[in-house]
Amino acid sequence: MTTYAWVIGARGLLGSATAAAIERRNGWVLLPADPLPWADDAAMADAAAATAERLLRTAATESADWAVLWLAGNAVTSTPPAAIAAELAQLRLVLDAVALAAGAHGTAARGALFYASSAGGVYGGSAHPPFDETSLPVPISGYGRFKLDAEASLFAFSRASGVSVLAGRIANLYGPGQKLGKMQGLISHLAKAQFSPKPASIFVPLETMRDYIYVRDCAELVVDCVTRLQSVTASGGRTEAIKNLASGQAVTISNLLGHIRTLAKSKPNVMLGYSAEASMQGLDLRITSTVWPDLDKRQLTSLPAGIKATMDDVLAHIQSGG
Repeated sequence: MTTYAWVIGARGLLGSATAAAIERRNGWVLLPADPLPWADDAAMADAAAATAERLLRTAATESADWAVLWLAGNAVTSTPPAAIAAELAQLRLVLDAVALAAGAHGTAARGALFYASSAGGVYGGSAHPPFDETSLPVPISGYGRFKLDAEASLFAFSRASGVSVLAGRIANLYGPGQKLGKMQGLISHLAKAQFSPKPASIFVPLETMRDYIYVRDCAELVVDCVTRLQSVTASGGRTEAIKNLASGQAVTISNLLGHIRTLAKSKPNVMLGYSAEASMQGLDLRITSTVWPDLDKRQLTSLPAGIKATMDDVLAHIQSGG
């Protein structure tokens, strides 16, 4: 069975890697789609409606499955509330467009929608790590609350439209292609600092623990999760699922700095400091998963190899004048 997939955010770190993963998969077809016009809600609603219509019409005509993967988003922990609210509203615009098209073509039962949520955001204040899908989410920032609101919108969409959905709570994503100007991605910032006179600023304790998952590994897992969601839906009907996407191997910032020192053969160029935003960061964010655990049994990129690839990418970007 063929699956036609629309990747929203296909120019971003995870979106571009997932689009590439889809193009490598037998039975999957990546729907060509222009980026959504994020700066104009009215234009975005029109563009989302047109693309959703094209996706669902194609799936209906060819008796195929379909998937929408929301891998977009500019919000981070420090994003102002108004910008977060705007991003949530845009997600809902897209969900409405997909629901309308699925209803018009009668193809809801053959669809799946994946939303990229944030493990760090939703479990920021949770107790008793490592956190799995049964852990009580306790966000400690507006960003974390936004991710839970987005998940709630996703599940409401599913109940209204009949489309199966999956909220993928993703650990700390890293790898080549991360936006260095976005205040996110510690590994990329540490790598950039090694090739710059300006040090990377660290505002949290060095014993802070995070789970880092390499972008290509995460992209392959996203596609596998959507495939599993389709299988579960085919056998049991409409499904709402949450799955943590993580490496399962958390490390401290001290560990990261040790890897940088080894790979760069020099002292990490960092500066320790204080920021009020540090209070919005959990100290121990070890992540695991009990949902479809067989999907997690795979060979992952080692942290040193992933950091090396990221450093090489950052250096190439700097040398090209980017």
